[in-house]
Amino acid sequence: MERDGAARMDKVVATALEAVADVPDGASLAVGGFGLSGVPGVLIHALYERGVTAVSVVSNNCGAMESGLAVLLAAGRIARVTGSYIGGNKEFARQYLSGELEVELIPQGTLAERLRAGGAGIPAFYTPAGVGTQVAEGGLPWRYDGEGGVALASPPKEVREFDGTEYVLEHAIRTDYALVRAAKGDRHGNLVFNRSSRNFNPLAAMAGRITIAEVEELVEPGEIDPDAVHLPGIFVQRVVALTPEQAADKKIEQRTVSAPATKERVNG
Repeated sequence: MERDGAARMDKVVATALEAVADVPDGASLAVGGFGLSGVPGVLIHALYERGVTAVSVVSNNCGAMESGLAVLLAAGRIARVTGSYIGGNKEFARQYLSGELEVELIPQGTLAERLRAGGAGIPAFYTPAGVGTQVAEGGLPWRYDGEGGVALASPPKEVREFDGTEYVLEHAIRTDYALVRAAKGDRHGNLVFNRSSRNFNPLAAMAGRITIAEVEELVEPGEIDPDAVHLPGIFVQRVVALTPEQAADKKIEQRTVSAPATKERVNG
């Protein structure tokens, strides 16, 4: 009986293509990553290979350097983005301003809490972030008409006062699927994230009804100290083990190199 139970708990899927095989066109996706850190690029590329299109994406940003979500974006496969940062992604900006892409920009902390609330079963919450701005009052351009005008604007949100301070009501986010990348994971779906990749990956994973994790190192159950688990396996339905080459494929968006120290500088 224990052996049968262990088999049912094993969430490992052989390939990324198999893991995303049931993701349909038009699905909503919560995607982890912070800049280029912790982006589930292998799963995203599997979606690209399958030809999935018209997806709605919830992610801090939409990829960069022709990697991550930028792969789907450049192919015209993304219909809507909910995020906090456009950054240096020129194609993201072009599609947004031309009216090809609907974009909901929200404060980064609010995005994080909306994802967490969705995973925790909290339908909405009040926050002071955005009070007195178009975030609360409405009018933020969600879609342009391609000629400089606004085709669709954000609606006003409820604002309520607590103890003399105003707060805006924000709704939780739940998505059909979540794609995340972890530094380590076991067959039961317990995950560990490395440094800044922990910023959004656990929250995105919580928000997905079906969460798929690509892991750089797959270990057996019990090999991860329970105190070291960042995301319990209850939030994860499928696990894909990356090859060493896939695990090592990590891009650097902004490389900063200091000038070599001169003898005078070393000696003060």
